[in-house]
Parts: sequence; C-alpha cells; structure tokens
Amino acid sequence: MTMCSSIAAARISGPLREAEGATVLEFRFEAHDPTFAGHFPGRPLLPGAFQLEMARVAAEWTVGCPLVVREVCKAKFLLPILPDEVLRLELKWSEVDGTIHARTALSASGRPAGEALLRLWRSA
Repeated sequence: MTMCSSIAAARISGPLREAEGATVLEFRFEAHDPTFAGHFPGRPLLPGAFQLEMARVAAEWTVGCPLVVREVCKAKFLLPILPDEVLRLELKWSEVDGTIHARTALSASGRPAGEALLRLWRSA
C-alpha cells in the first residue's frame, strides 16, 4: 500500500469548502494501517512525513490536478497522532506565478496537532 492509497482509504469526508474560504477534509487511520508499522513499536504514531503528504494530497484533491512539492516552508508537529483518531485537515491555498502556496492546519480530537506551509507545482 502506498502513502497516497493509505490516505485515500483513511478519508472519511471532504474536500468540503467552508464559508471563510478554507477547504476541510477528515481522516481516520485504523490501527492496522501499514502507516504505523515500526513507528513506533508499542506506541504507534502517525509519522510527520506522512502528515506532510496528507497536506500535499489534500491540496491535489482541492486544486484538481497532480501536484509536487517544491518546498516545505514550515512544518510544525504539535501532538502525537494516534491510530483511530479523527483528524481534521483545514487547507487554505493561493496561486502566485504558477506556484501553489498551501497552508494546512491539522487537529486531532479537536486539539491542534500540526501545521504546514508548502509550495507546490502543478505536475505535467
């Protein structure tokens, strides 16, 4: 299973556009998801690199075309994300000179869990 297929399987809603311009998606990764294998034995956590890929995929689904990461401008991981938690990803994006600026905020069980700012390019 790839990261993208695991993210797609974990999606429970979205992308949904909110009144203030953000797009929201919700996810739940089950305890048996291969994402948790080895990270960490006895205390499974959703890896930070996986959270960044969630942000990229959410932007891709929202923009409607394949995107590649040009730069990770900011990545902040505030809480450990555990199996079976409902995750809410809020995405705000804009495009400047062909570069998509994607700002995401991730919350788990209603608490801020992380944030990221990515610069993305449309993939041919």
